[in-house]
Order: sequence, then structure tokens, then C-alpha cells
Amino acid sequence: MEEFLLANGYQLGKTIGEGTYSKVKEALSLKHQKKVAIKIIDKKEGPEEFIQRFLPRELQIVGRLDHKNIIRVYEMLESADGKIYLVMELAEDGDIFDCVLREGPLPEHRAKALFHQLVEAIRYCHGCGVAHRDLKCENALLQGHTVKLTDFGFAKLLPRGRQELSRTFCGSMAYAAPEVLQGVPHDSCKGDVWSLGVILYALLCARLPFDDTNIPQMLCQQQKGVSLPRHLGVSRECQDLLKRLLEPDMIMRPSVEGVSRHPWLANP
Repeated sequence: MEEFLLANGYQLGKTIGEGTYSKVKEALSLKHQKKVAIKIIDKKEGPEEFIQRFLPRELQIVGRLDHKNIIRVYEMLESADGKIYLVMELAEDGDIFDCVLREGPLPEHRAKALFHQLVEAIRYCHGCGVAHRDLKCENALLQGHTVKLTDFGFAKLLPRGRQELSRTFCGSMAYAAPEVLQGVPHDSCKGDVWSLGVILYALLCARLPFDDTNIPQMLCQQQKGVSLPRHLGVSRECQDLLKRLLEPDMIMRPSVEGVSRHPWLANP
């Protein structure tokens, strides 16, 4: 592996992340003399559905996305032993989850600055016909004050001009919308909007709104909705947006376009 990457101009460094069927390592690009991240996927390790369905889709999707708030993929390599290497932009400042664990609940203006960037990234994805389907704090990386969305392993290409409901459960339980957990046919884009609500709550409270250790209980909690602790002093507009994002009825939940026009985000 190291010899293969070296031959392609990359000097491998430490492991900075691990997924179910992949590892992410830091590397030095000898050509550009800068650090990059390399996602290493071993095709021999993953189950057939992942290799046949999810992986080709991820490779197709990351190759077509180009947005300042999405991690850029510079190059894709494949070695003879069945390993795929995605050479990507490196976000050196951890993820949003690290940030709230370190700093606690973020002041509203700071939460808004980060959240706005994430909404822009998802708005761009949905506009390109891509649903992310695994939005969570750990997939929102930081490069200074810039948010960079990553990990399109569960992403889905949406058919142009018609709505196609999904039946696949993917993503993380704690961030999943009620309709996804219930296994009913659902709109993946509306699922992304729900996950944005979970992230906004996490930014403001430094914890997740729903406990995923008991799913039936969690579904009841989702129906009741959440309220922010009063001592945080969060504005009425922000609370209103949160309520709309975490709307249990998928049809009533706004699209990401609607979210971007909400007064809390529209007024810097």
C-alpha cells in the first residue's frame, strides 16, 4: 500500500478516521507539497451490496460535486490488490462534534455561522440531484471557520424531474427522521432536513436531542418535539427554525430551499 501510494506521489502518515469498510489517513502530496487526506477502501473487506451498489455510487457522486463547503476529491486511484484510494482535501480542525465537546454549547451567532454553511452544502447537493443520507456532526469537518461536508458513502442520486421515495435505512439512528426509522417509503431530501435539525440542536446544546438506545421511546420523543433549555437564551427565530426542521410529518417539513429562506438564516 505505502509503495503504491509513494509511486503515485503520496507519502502516507497517521490514521485520522475509520469507517465501516474504510480508513482515512493523512498523507503528504509530494507534487503539491501539502497535506491531503486519503480514504482507503478495501474491496475485499466490504459486503457485496456495498461493493456493487454503494461504492460505485459514492465514486460517481464525489467526482461531480464542486462546492466550497464540500470536501474536494483530487484524485481516485485503484491498486492491483483491490484497494481504492480517494485523495481528498484535508480538514485539519476536526469535526463539529469535537468542537461542541471541546467548547460546550455554542453562542447562537457562532452556531448560525456554521449551520448556514452546512445548509448551503446540502442545498447545493439537492440541486445537483444528490441526497446525502448520512448527515451527522462527525461528517461536518472544520477547516478554520469553514465547514466541509464529507462522507458520501450512503448518498443517493435522485432521478431528474420526478420524486422517488426510498425504502433503504441508512445513516445513524440518532440523526434519522421518524419515517426512516419506521421503514416507510420516504423522501431522502426531507430526511437530510431532519438531520440538519439534529445538528443544529447539537450545536446549541452540545448534546443530541434524541436518545437512540431505545428506538420505540425515541419515536415517541420525536413526535413530541424538542425545546431548548431557557438558560441558553436562544432567539425565537432560531427556535422556530428548529421546530420546523424537526417536524415529524415529512410532508410538513420544509425543503432545504425553504430552510435557507427562513428569517433566522436569511438575516446574517
